[in-house]
Amino acid sequence: MFYKISDFQKDWDIESKATLKLLRVLTDESLQQKVDEKGRTLGRLAWHLVCSLDKTLVQAGFPIKEVTDETELPASAKKIADEYENSAKEVIDNVTKNWQDESLEEEIPMFRDKWRKGQVLTVLIRHQIHHRAQMTVLMRQAGLKVPGIYGPSREEWELMKMPPRE
Repeated sequence: MFYKISDFQKDWDIESKATLKLLRVLTDESLQQKVDEKGRTLGRLAWHLVCSLDKTLVQAGFPIKEVTDETELPASAKKIADEYENSAKEVIDNVTKNWQDESLEEEIPMFRDKWRKGQVLTVLIRHQIHHRAQMTVLMRQAGLKVPGIYGPSREEWELMKMPPRE
């Protein structure tokens, strides 16, 4: 759980850039990739990341202008990435303008439960990480080169002519 807004800002900067890095690799064709018939497509996962930011801000009581409609999946990978970039900026703008360090222990209603504000920020980040991991599998299945997030990806190791780490 976060106890300081500045700590969240640092982590959000890193994690939202990592998510955007993945989203910028997607192609329009790759959006249809899925693991199996019951699974979400790569596009649906990517769009879910965008929409979940808006939904979380609304649930947390932030005065955002528009909530992205999760049912309206864009056909353009660029549009998804651009919308994510805008929503990620809105997250940090709203948090830094409306919450203070002292308020992060306060409980607020969230998704039929009560969460501390600092917990909301932690979940925002962990949710991104969770779905990014799912996306990398689908990206490889779609033939895309997965960029490294916390270090070089297998594809980047190969470009460096280094054996991949086990």
